[in-house]
Amino acid sequence: MTSVTNVSGTTASLTLNGSSVPLGDSTTPHTTTLDWLRDQGLTGSKEGCAEGECGACAIMVARPGADGTSATEWVAVNSCLVPVAALDGQDVVTVEGLGTIDRLHPVQQELADRGGSQCGYCTPGFVCSMAAEFYRGGRARAEPHHAAGQIGPNGFDLHAVSGNLCRCTGYRPIRDAAFALGLPEDSDPLAQRCHAEPTPARHTRLVGDGAEFVRPADLPEALRLLAERPDAVLLAGSTDVGVELNLRGSRPKVLIAVDRLPELRGLQFADDEVRIGAALTLTEIERKLDGRVPLLTQLFPQFASPLIRGGATLGGNLGTASPIGDATAALLALEASLVLSGSGGERVVPLSDYFTGYRKTLRRPDELIREIRIPLPLAGLTAFHKIAKRRFDDISGVAVAFALDVVDGTVARARIGLGGVAATPIRALRTESALEGMPWTRESVEAVASVLAAEGTPLSDHRASGPYRSAMLGQSLLKLHAQSGTTPQDVR
Repeated sequence: MTSVTNVSGTTASLTLNGSSVPLGDSTTPHTTTLDWLRDQGLTGSKEGCAEGECGACAIMVARPGADGTSATEWVAVNSCLVPVAALDGQDVVTVEGLGTIDRLHPVQQELADRGGSQCGYCTPGFVCSMAAEFYRGGRARAEPHHAAGQIGPNGFDLHAVSGNLCRCTGYRPIRDAAFALGLPEDSDPLAQRCHAEPTPARHTRLVGDGAEFVRPADLPEALRLLAERPDAVLLAGSTDVGVELNLRGSRPKVLIAVDRLPELRGLQFADDEVRIGAALTLTEIERKLDGRVPLLTQLFPQFASPLIRGGATLGGNLGTASPIGDATAALLALEASLVLSGSGGERVVPLSDYFTGYRKTLRRPDELIREIRIPLPLAGLTAFHKIAKRRFDDISGVAVAFALDVVDGTVARARIGLGGVAATPIRALRTESALEGMPWTRESVEAVASVLAAEGTPLSDHRASGPYRSAMLGQSLLKLHAQSGTTPQDVR
């Protein structure tokens, strides 16, 4: 028997396509939003990959506005990854809620008119991703970049659908439809929703199938739960936990949702550091930083897809301790530290000391990552290089992040973070040491490139061979020099 309640003791529910729908007695802590929707008869959303890579399951969720242009914004997410209990009290829209046969939504109409409608498996996901971008508050003020083909004359960012895979018609008619869209009408209820305050996260508890889902009201309650249940799994965007549920049959006994805890959702610039809440999504961080940390600005568009970035958090990325986590390489180069909160208080740990082995860290079972701190000032020359089989929406074979200060043509300081070349993310300490004090010239860089190529212990797998990974490390330094210009200059 399943018990689904929120803080008021009433039955948990979603506002689904404008109507309140209870989760129901058959819902368990492990029931994904996709499975729940299909049980409601809403079969537009499909399961293509069950790991958030294809976008066929995309839906829209109302979230707090990230860039200050609206109180609430529609965010497209992968419904196959998120437990439906995590959406208790939230506004959710599926492709069925956007238009009808008699009155198509503008996105649906343009896709139909311009030949972008496909077999029906992928199209609903495209529609939801495109609709979220259609309602984005800053779109009307976006500068078009016709040459790059990324942002259309209507401000539509084509990267909004980079997490949706097309199997039938190709992308040209889909792009044509996206760039033909106008702005939402004032009477559009989904546009009006963006002017209303976001729905607060509800204190939810769901028990069933021998497991428990809890959304604590605040950080103290979350820490108390962690102290009582050291076997609990923390849940933020569920972009990693969801894959474990779907593909590996993981069934945690306790899931603790921390994605809406206020204590984990701040972002501020102090005189000596940037503080980023561990539960902010990557999309929120990107918009709130607004280019002020250039290395992260380069990272974000290459991190998975917009559907993933709309849910994924830095806390989750670091918590999984994956050796190929892209964000980790960048944060290592930025010399980030983590604030770990536990029942015994808080401690600050340098990220370079955080990883202790393959998917192992210093974090104790009763602790969570509350905040990431990046020291200021930032290095003058930064770059993030991701070597993968696809340009977007892929897992790295190698990730390299550079943060250098070049003064009077000499490397005064070097920090380099690496992913995919060892059992943990690492700093390229030997390369850093070799670079510092060297002239920033082609000859010097060629000599040090061999040092970088020998960093780590790269293995061969289905993504890349060990020798290829080593070669790409050395090549990455040569690429950085070529991109920075051949004339020595101060970059600090």
